[in-house]
Amino acid sequence: MLDLDSIVAEETEENDLEEVVMGLIINSGQARSLAYAALKQAKQGDFAAAKTMMDQSRIALNEAHLVQTKLIEGDQGEGKMKVSLVLVHAQDHLMTSMLARELVAELIELHEKMQ
Repeated sequence: MLDLDSIVAEETEENDLEEVVMGLIINSGQARSLAYAALKQAKQGDFAAAKTMMDQSRIALNEAHLVQTKLIEGDQGEGKMKVSLVLVHAQDHLMTSMLARELVAELIELHEKMQ
């Protein structure tokens, strides 16, 4: 017999996970966008604005990383969490944002040294 109560609970749990994953994607995307905006400011010679944007980028990335850490802690390496394409996509966003931010920081430093 189909247990409707468990289906509702599972759907709610999946919806909560999707909401958390979307937060991960949004914060990661914000971090990456801010980093590239900072690079644009550095190219124009406005290093104070670039630093401010990189600080904001770090904050957004920290938020995303905190979400990732909570997801990992919840799973405890036991496969408790259902892995979905959206979760994989969110992880991809986080990792590319972290890499972009690191590379942008190096490029900003080079622009600063060239001036």
